[in-house]
Amino acid sequence: MAEDHDLIVIGAGSGGVAASRRAAAHSARVLIVEADRVGGTCVIRGCVPKKLMMYAAGFAQAFEEARGFGWVDLAGRFEMNRWADAKAAETARLEGIYRKMLADSGVELVAGRARLLGPGVVAVGGRELRARRILIATGGAPAHDAIPGLAQAMTSNEVLDLRELPATLLVVGGGYIAVEFASILTGLGSKVTLAFRDTHPLRGFDADLRTRLATALAGRGITLAGGVALQSLERTAGGFALHRADGSVLTADAALNATGRAPNTADLGLAEAGVRLDARGAVAVDADSRSSVPGIWAIGDVTNRVNLTPVAIAEGRAFADTEFGRRPSRVDHRTVASAVFTDPPIATVGLSEAEALRAGPVDVYESDFRPMKTAFAGGAARTYMKLVVDGLNERVLGVHMIGADAPEIVQSLAVALTCGATKRDFDRTLAVHPTAAEEFVLMREPVRRHGAAPATGS
Repeated sequence: MAEDHDLIVIGAGSGGVAASRRAAAHSARVLIVEADRVGGTCVIRGCVPKKLMMYAAGFAQAFEEARGFGWVDLAGRFEMNRWADAKAAETARLEGIYRKMLADSGVELVAGRARLLGPGVVAVGGRELRARRILIATGGAPAHDAIPGLAQAMTSNEVLDLRELPATLLVVGGGYIAVEFASILTGLGSKVTLAFRDTHPLRGFDADLRTRLATALAGRGITLAGGVALQSLERTAGGFALHRADGSVLTADAALNATGRAPNTADLGLAEAGVRLDARGAVAVDADSRSSVPGIWAIGDVTNRVNLTPVAIAEGRAFADTEFGRRPSRVDHRTVASAVFTDPPIATVGLSEAEALRAGPVDVYESDFRPMKTAFAGGAARTYMKLVVDGLNERVLGVHMIGADAPEIVQSLAVALTCGATKRDFDRTLAVHPTAAEEFVLMREPVRRHGAAPATGS
């Protein structure tokens, strides 16, 4: 049976677009199918519009700091509908760019919902499309199954389309989506309560970042309702009521479900095609992104490995280079930098202190200070930096920061970590002064030494 294409990609988000363009650059005949807007979660309803909203929220703090620098007569009022119009125009512009990139690469775009009919066969509408290789890149979507009633709340999709700010907002969840929107909506003017079951938000992040973020969020006026299991969310005449295991009830005008995301695998025909899914419904893949069925691969959030846009892009390109470019390539998921766009922001790469401790002796270096800009304006916000270092060979295992510009600074340091830099490499790097980033190369003595080797004598 002759193939119509060399590759069919299901999902035109960041990973799918990257894979299809790279495969086309290797002279493959590529078709990509998308049921919604081109650009996927990150561009249309995720990273990009979220950061644009974060920028908007940041002006409130900037106006306050400006007074400390001599600016007077500063006043402003945020209008959500004006931001929403500007955001819609920007995402439309970006979608147009993505469509043009596909067209310029020679990738055929088909609108519609795809379903696997078997290995090498995909149905879209009334068409049957064939290819020797099929790549699943359908991403993820907000989950609703953490507690009863969550389906009634907004998700990260709808909150980015708000045209009016709620006076009070209940954010359900303690992960990065929850803390980001709690921080952002507070900056825009909503009174926010953040409800989660753990003692601190951001489970999985370094413990020192978690405690400092909790302090910073509370300092911004966010009510932290942690440490109690959540039972159900109820729609009431006045808004929403969140019932907790201790009998307490939290109420607000609006509610945001930020309890996590689930892989987009429903109604794709994966089970019928024999594709194995894991317990969370993600496509189970090997190190080369191969599924359990020959000829079917999967990348990005639908595999639930490391659910970040740059990872999906890297996985897509590695797949295309391996299958069409004769350049076998794999993505290293062990050292992936990430950022949390709260106020103040967090960035991290490598192992947390607790993770490093499980592998052997560890030295920990820290710096905790008020940045120059904040101190001059009379603010109380602090910056915290941490290096987690192998106690045997001085290799830097983890870089962690909470404070202004953390994502930009840690992105640069991720290069050093990926290259295997040691603490001695940091020490012999000259500082750029005056900057906050220089503190990472000025940490001289460890504040903690875990499992240090005993001293030897003659």
